[in-house]
Amino acid sequence: MYWGTRADDLVVKAIIGLLERNPRVPGDRIDEVAIAATTQTGDQGLTLGRTAALLAGLPKSVPGFAIDRMCAGAMTAVTTMGSGIGFGAYDLAIAGGVEHMGRHPMGSGVDPNPRFLSERLVGEDALMMGATAERIHDRFPSYTKERSDRYALRSQQKVAAAYAAGKIQPDLVPIAIRSESGWGLATRDEAPRPETTLDGLATLKTPFRPHGRITAGNASGLNDGATACLLASAVTAKELGLSVKMTMVSFAFAGVEPEVMGLGPVPSTEKALRKAGLSITDIGLFELNEAFAVQVISFLDHFGIDDDDPRVNEYGGAIAIGHPLASSGVRLMNQLAAQFAEHPEVRYGLTAMCVGLGQGGTVIWENPHFNRKAR
Repeated sequence: MYWGTRADDLVVKAIIGLLERNPRVPGDRIDEVAIAATTQTGDQGLTLGRTAALLAGLPKSVPGFAIDRMCAGAMTAVTTMGSGIGFGAYDLAIAGGVEHMGRHPMGSGVDPNPRFLSERLVGEDALMMGATAERIHDRFPSYTKERSDRYALRSQQKVAAAYAAGKIQPDLVPIAIRSESGWGLATRDEAPRPETTLDGLATLKTPFRPHGRITAGNASGLNDGATACLLASAVTAKELGLSVKMTMVSFAFAGVEPEVMGLGPVPSTEKALRKAGLSITDIGLFELNEAFAVQVISFLDHFGIDDDDPRVNEYGGAIAIGHPLASSGVRLMNQLAAQFAEHPEVRYGLTAMCVGLGQGGTVIWENPHFNRKAR
C-alpha cells in the first residue's frame, strides 16, 4: 500500500504524529533527530535525520543525522540519543527509523568486499538472512519446522487479538496512500494474516534451501514502515509535564558468527543484564523481534523460557506485523511501553533483536508504573 509513498515521507509523518501527541514540547527544544535506514540511498538518503526534521516542520536550528545498524537501526538511534541525554549533551531528542523495502530491498546497490569470501572471513550464507536462519535449525535439531510454525501461528493470533482489543492502534499514524484506484488512507498494518493455520503453514515453500525449514509463514515479511519516539531527561520530562512511559536502564550490542546471526540477542542480553546488575528472572516482559521464529526460539531456549510464555510478545510480533528493518526497534519499544501500563506488577522489561552480519542488540527498561503491591 506504500508503493506510491516516499520513504522520507513515511518517517516525516511519524515525526509529525509524535509531535502532535506531545504538544507541550516546543520544537526548538529538540536537540537532535536521529533516523536510521539500512539502505541509505534515494528517498532514504541525504542525512535522513536532518532532512526529516526540516520536512516535519521543526525549526532549522534542530540538527539531525542518519544511522545504519541494519535491523537494529532505530534501536541504535534510541540508545545513541539516550546515551547523549545521560551524558548531558541533550535534553530532548527524537529517534526512529524507516525502511521502504519495496523501493530498496535489503542489500540493493551494495558491493560487498570480495575479501569476505576470498579470505573466508564469512561464509556465503552470511549475507543471506534466510540462510542464516536455516543454519540455526541445523545447529539445534530440536528446533524443528513444526515448532517454528507453531510459534508463527501464535504470533498471528496474538496480533489479531491485540488489534481486536485496540492495543496497537494508539501507536499508529494514518498515512495518505495512492494507488491505481486513487487516493486512500492507511490506518492499520497490511501484513497480518489472521486466517493462518498450521496446515496452511506446513504447505509453504522453503525458498532458501530445498526441503528447508524457513518459509514465508515462519519469518517476517518484506515491509515498508517508519517509527519515531521522543526521549527526554528526567528533569526535562518533569519540566514539560511529559508522561514517562519507561526509563532506560542499560543496553548492549554484541557480535556473533555472521552465519548464525539470529543468535545475536543471546550475548547482547547477557551483556545488558550484567551491566544493569540484573538477571533474566528480573525481566517481566519481553519484546523480541521476530525476524524468524527459530531465532526467537533460540533466545527462549537459552534462557529457559517456554515458547508460549505469556511474558513474551504479548501483542504478537514481526512474523505477523512485518519487519521494515531499521524501523522495528522503536515498534518493540512502543509495544513494551503499552504493556508496562497494563502490568504494574512488572518492574523490568527488555527489547531485543538480531542484526545482520552477526550482531544482537538489547535494551533493558524500567516500568514507571511499577507497584510492588500489585504483585
